[in-house]
Amino acid sequence: MKVFNFKAVAAAAYRTFSSKRVAKPSAWALTNPKTKNTNTTVEQCRTPMSKIEWSEEQKQVLSSVSEGKSVFITGSAGTGKTLLLEEIIKFLNRLHTPYGVYVTASTGVAACALKGQTLHSFAGIGIIFSDDDPQLLVERVLSNQGACRRWRKVEALVIDEISMVSAKLFESLEFVAREMRGVDETWGGIQLVVSGDFFQLPPVVSNKDYCCSSQGVMYAFEAECWNRSFDLQVELTRVFRQSDYGLTRLLEGIRRGESDPQDLEFLENLCLGSSECDHDPSIVQLFPLNKDVERVNDERLRSLQKDVVVYRAVDSGKGHWKGNLRYGIVPDEISLCEGARVMLVKNLDTEHGLVNGATGVVVGFSWSLGEEEHLSGICNDKVLPVVKFDGGKFLTIKPAKWHLMDGPEVVACRKQIPLILAWAMSIHKCQGMTLERVHTDLSRAFGCGMVYVALSRVRSLEGLHLSAFNRSKIKVDQRVSRFYRSLASEKSKEVMVVDRRREKVATEVAVVSQEK
Repeated sequence: MKVFNFKAVAAAAYRTFSSKRVAKPSAWALTNPKTKNTNTTVEQCRTPMSKIEWSEEQKQVLSSVSEGKSVFITGSAGTGKTLLLEEIIKFLNRLHTPYGVYVTASTGVAACALKGQTLHSFAGIGIIFSDDDPQLLVERVLSNQGACRRWRKVEALVIDEISMVSAKLFESLEFVAREMRGVDETWGGIQLVVSGDFFQLPPVVSNKDYCCSSQGVMYAFEAECWNRSFDLQVELTRVFRQSDYGLTRLLEGIRRGESDPQDLEFLENLCLGSSECDHDPSIVQLFPLNKDVERVNDERLRSLQKDVVVYRAVDSGKGHWKGNLRYGIVPDEISLCEGARVMLVKNLDTEHGLVNGATGVVVGFSWSLGEEEHLSGICNDKVLPVVKFDGGKFLTIKPAKWHLMDGPEVVACRKQIPLILAWAMSIHKCQGMTLERVHTDLSRAFGCGMVYVALSRVRSLEGLHLSAFNRSKIKVDQRVSRFYRSLASEKSKEVMVVDRRREKVATEVAVVSQEK
């Protein structure tokens, strides 16, 4: 791999992007008519044993949530959105009790990670078509007893991965919320907590270009009710995933479509020394298409020519809820053998680095003495895989459980070995993950945000390996760019107001002191 000039990348200055068009003003208002009054404070909600040191931006969000306000949280990959969301869910359970809090996400993978359900499952509105009458959606919900109960009980609704929620869906859900609850307030008075990065993978909109349609609306922030839905919109700016300053700047440039030519030249030069990565099994290969992922993993597994042990998921739950388990990251079936490259898909021991995304190699299998009952239906051979992780730790991997929650109730459960084959992964599947080493061909990327999602999985530039790179594949929807510029503009105005207030107070204090 070619050694590059860190100073050159770190010193690259990104050009300022400008536009005469201005998006709708963001809802940075400190107060809102629908804000609920509550005496619960951040200190009362904080977990006593928590060792997390929150940034000022994160503290602002936690404070707003504890006051019953609706918030939108965004930021680049690695800014701690998921960790913050997990803490917020704890807050909400204290504010409203678990019976009034529903956790959802636009994708099954994200929903399972938060022990929630997909947004469509929660809402009960089925597939939305462009010409659907909103009242028809309400009738669909009314015919679904479980959905009716959820809409009437929910006090706080969490939606993760909002970038993949369309404007049509967002507006439809807001209408359904008002109608089902009989409350003429935005979202029927529900406290809304929404998280995601619109610079990442966009919603799939039928009969339109994947992400670059210049007509109509597509993103949730383009919905007419978007700004009315939030008391606070915050873009987190402190990056925790990447410790490399040069990489952080490079990624932010690609995220916003404002890359310095020097950074792009670096990525092109990086391709020259990456051919050896094809033969290094410790480097995860990322592909845009699932068919390439399956092909590479199957070829690598067969090439080992070892006896294969098959693990099948055991699902339980109520009716259609069981079907939703298929959309999580843990597979229906996984075949393993000695030498197989694998990745953990569940946090097992965060203190020792055995977290979702940790990679290693299967070094053998252990007889499951005393574990026969837990392996029933999962493995006919009654053995457990032993994995040596890249950090050096050995661990016998036992079956784990993934739950789907409907409020406080467990409605479905999948039991499976928490591993997937990791020679290759899809870019869509790895969104939200942190990977130590990645190899990808970015000349095959398509759609807005895909190059950024692929590159932002790694912690440092040493972990990034490219076989090809095409500048034209860096695509950013200008509607997204305008939206984020409007957020930054509103935040600047708010800071200026606070500074003026401080100056006024300081002047008044000085005058009083002189009079004395």
